[in-house]
Amino acid sequence: MTVVLNTTTIDANSKNVQPAFAAHIDAELPEWTDELAAEMAPLYERVKHVVTPMEWPHYAPLIKAINTLKKERNAVILAHNYMTPEIFHCVGDFRGDSLQLAKEAASTKADVIVQAGVHFMAETSKILSPEKTVLIPDLKAGCSLAESITAEDVRKLRETYPGVPIVTYVNTSAAVKAECDITCTSANAVKVVESLGSPRVLLVPDEYLAQYVQTQTDVEIITWKGHCEVHERFTAEELEAYREEDPDTKIIAHPECPPDVIATADFTGSTSGMIDYVKKNRPKKAVLVTECSMASNVAAETTDVEFVRPCNLCPHMKRISLERIYESLRDMKYEVTVDPEVAERARRAVERMVNLNN
Repeated sequence: MTVVLNTTTIDANSKNVQPAFAAHIDAELPEWTDELAAEMAPLYERVKHVVTPMEWPHYAPLIKAINTLKKERNAVILAHNYMTPEIFHCVGDFRGDSLQLAKEAASTKADVIVQAGVHFMAETSKILSPEKTVLIPDLKAGCSLAESITAEDVRKLRETYPGVPIVTYVNTSAAVKAECDITCTSANAVKVVESLGSPRVLLVPDEYLAQYVQTQTDVEIITWKGHCEVHERFTAEELEAYREEDPDTKIIAHPECPPDVIATADFTGSTSGMIDYVKKNRPKKAVLVTECSMASNVAAETTDVEFVRPCNLCPHMKRISLERIYESLRDMKYEVTVDPEVAERARRAVERMVNLNN
């Protein structure tokens, strides 16, 4: 089954975040035995601090089956930082933020890419790897931020602000990227904006990221009112309460958060920047002000840091489960395609950013 992902095929309002465990899958999996437990022990060692012994006998047969299918299909799995630990640490071949994943996948010799993330990430992988088969395990894994702007919106912005360059965050559809001049990530947004040499720049669609960038540059930033439904739920009052309880708590925020949250934070950075901060500084206690699963993934590698978890989950990311990854590889579903003309224009916007970084 081949599906072209677009705003009409993604139900971004769905809150059904975890599928029921399917009996027909259960019957196909290896049995949990002492032999399987011993074989899977090295993988459990990676996640034992965040996955309980009660959960592991459920996860391990699926992980074994997925890793076997990867070899058979010559496939790799791209695991975003917001995946749960059993996916991130046990089946993910590449782990990180969306653009980093797409770039790494493009350099592999794999025939198949499985995107353990959301639809705009799968599109970006297809844009950078047009010759590869790109699969997404769940068609409803959308993104409130990506859905906040359309290609038509960008065309209207060009009419309203003639001559003003448009930068789009990578968290957008291929169609939106195709209408923009250059892409950016949360890590390089300031650098991208300043590289254009323009006194005014449109930065879409994340309003809070744009407001954060405005505090870091003299370029006038024109914003769009798009938000991530996870990050916009955090409040400064909530975070100050954690600090009052323990003044040693370090608050580490993503720039998609509201300005009052960023003002409260000890550090603001991209997902990779947040992870690097924890690994380098090793705070006694930390709050990662982003999607909850990232704290679990970092905690698996930094067992000396205590994480306070205001558990804001992304309902779209949580549609991606081990069960659905297994089915995706088994049945080669669901394939993501991008119109070649749209893909070519979107690729130019992405490559301009990549070349700037290089």
